[in-house]
Amino acid sequence: MPGLVASSCPPPSEELTSAPVSPIPALSDNWKAWNEFVEATPETGFMQSSWWVDFRNTCGFENFGITLKGENGIAGGAVVLKFWYAEDSCFYYIQDGPVLPCDDPLVAEEIFGVILNETEERRETEPGTVSHLRIEPRWLSLPSFVSGFRPVPPLADPYLEARDTRCINLRSSEDAILAQMKPKGRYNIHVARKHGVSITEDTSERGLADFQTIHEETAVRQGIQAKPCDYFQTLVSVFAPSRHRSLFFAEYQGVRIATALVVYFGSRATYFFGGSRDIHRHVMAPYLLHFEIMRKAKALGHQWYDLWGIAPANQPDHPWQSFTAFKAKFGGEEVHLVPTLDYVYDDAAYDRYVAQEKRPSTAVVESDAT
Repeated sequence: MPGLVASSCPPPSEELTSAPVSPIPALSDNWKAWNEFVEATPETGFMQSSWWVDFRNTCGFENFGITLKGENGIAGGAVVLKFWYAEDSCFYYIQDGPVLPCDDPLVAEEIFGVILNETEERRETEPGTVSHLRIEPRWLSLPSFVSGFRPVPPLADPYLEARDTRCINLRSSEDAILAQMKPKGRYNIHVARKHGVSITEDTSERGLADFQTIHEETAVRQGIQAKPCDYFQTLVSVFAPSRHRSLFFAEYQGVRIATALVVYFGSRATYFFGGSRDIHRHVMAPYLLHFEIMRKAKALGHQWYDLWGIAPANQPDHPWQSFTAFKAKFGGEEVHLVPTLDYVYDDAAYDRYVAQEKRPSTAVVESDAT
């Protein structure tokens, strides 16, 4: 496409640069333009935003950016994370991307090719070995121009996100949202209301402490490792200036018994983390919790509520089946994205990475509101 120019995101430059970007207190003009572009693009998500990059920086990831600009501004690109999993080995990771135009396959192919070429050039300058490039685009099917990538099974290692989810259409009326739920979902919302369950938002220190307590109780019940408290403190803090997050709680008799961390971005509100206590389960608090989150997201202008993670299709024995059944009661539609994809640069290093990071097959996703 004539006029496409590769550049950095950020800092500004006439040519693409690949310098790591540290968290910054105020957004540069480049970051502002990138965030606006990404938020207006349904085929990507908050993991391509500057706020997510700042958060991942605190978790040990470095990053560099690639943007391509045309006559009408940004046409596509990617924020590329970099993680050193060994002293001399790292991998590149594009979450929720790369970001390509969905209305012009030829331009999308050109942009994708530039992104691959630029990451390859960056790889050649790294002081250690880059084993692979991992991408997690929000594609429902693999474009014909994408080749040479290896699909990664769900739960294969810690550095991947769910590729199967359930989304509720919030563009309908509240009555219509309720009507499209399964009867048990509507009934359980009624049960929670009948018992006097209330829903509140709280991102204060108390809210974070309560969220962490419920998260840890859920992790113990599911036999998984809980996130440390500073994980959520940092996430909520980094996303605070942009007002892209909130913590919700379901309370019964003055006790908070279920919770959800919600991220607002573009057309979607995403249930990112959550949990429930193993008490008062008869009041069905999580059902009212999620319905009230939907109502809030709808009022804010979001079009979809993304329940973030279900078992892949046709896998009845998958370890996520319990909360997949829970989420199904809210209706909506299943969304099955292409799998996580790895482009291997160094076979020997990649084999070492796979052996080092392989997860047990019984691993369970952290979010649980059943």
